[in-house]
Amino acid sequence: MEEKQIKEMIDLAIRQMDYSYAPYSHFHVGAVLLAKNGTCYTGCNIENAAYTPTNCAERTAFFKAVSEGMRDFQAICIVGGKDGVPTEYAAPCGVCRQVMMEFCDPETFQIILAVSREKYDIFTLKELLPFGFGPDNLKKLK
Repeated sequence: MEEKQIKEMIDLAIRQMDYSYAPYSHFHVGAVLLAKNGTCYTGCNIENAAYTPTNCAERTAFFKAVSEGMRDFQAICIVGGKDGVPTEYAAPCGVCRQVMMEFCDPETFQIILAVSREKYDIFTLKELLPFGFGPDNLKKLK
């Protein structure tokens, strides 16, 4: 990915934090999912008083994209922080990593963790989920 595109994704993810609904944790997260066709899908975290129905920003973006028929993804950018101020990387939780594993090639899908346009790192899904279980594992059982 080109640096210009990465910085645009970071800016958009930061803006998505404004839509976050986080009255309990006060930890706001924004995400931008880039499809292979260049379309961006955004997401924010949406908390719930019962906690379990809470949805992460990453899954919100994925579910929006999949619900519109998209299945091919290149990268996701994630930004988060207490009271909406990014101060450290907000890595995806295990459930979000599993959702990524369902739809992405772990060898090539990129996860951009950012604090700002200047401070970010890029990981592959395989780096964050080294022994991920995905659709290919089920094909081996047949």
